[in-house]
Amino acid sequence: MSDGGSDNAGHRARLRERLFADADGLLDHELIEYLLATAIPRRDTKPLAKALLKEFGGIGALLTAPPEAIAAVRGMGDTSVAAIKIAHAAALRMLRAEVAAKPVLANWQALLDYLRADMAHHGNERVRVLHLNTRNMLIRDELMSEGSIDEAPLYVREVIRRAMELKSAAIILVHNHPTQPISITLDHAPNR
Repeated sequence: MSDGGSDNAGHRARLRERLFADADGLLDHELIEYLLATAIPRRDTKPLAKALLKEFGGIGALLTAPPEAIAAVRGMGDTSVAAIKIAHAAALRMLRAEVAAKPVLANWQALLDYLRADMAHHGNERVRVLHLNTRNMLIRDELMSEGSIDEAPLYVREVIRRAMELKSAAIILVHNHPTQPISITLDHAPNR
């Protein structure tokens, strides 16, 4: 029985051509399939890509899922889990660079895109504090608390202590709502 090596090679070559010509034209399962093909070179990765997307409910939830949850899907090993997590890390790094390049309040959509990519699909409520300088440039982005599905404790004294240590001119408090996957709340407060 053949492993379909030459068929896989031809299919992957066609996917690569489509990727180079028009990456937006690829379906989510095709993106994940090609990503997995780099980690699992001699196997048809389409069924695994589709299984992952079905298990997690979409590409965003898959990329942000904890490594142990991804590894629990049959067919996934350390190398293929690492491929998924490196794609997520690269996306976050790119989005974070957009946020850091301009004053946050003048670049609100980039900030929302970055926060959604990082927090929207987490299963637990998280609270982050974004510290800004006097020009409203991001100087630090810190996770202050991670809780359960419906709460995350936040101690105001810890937020203020950290803002004073960093000499933050302003802070933005951010938290997600795991029961509403795309919901993020921002509260902006000057530190005076």
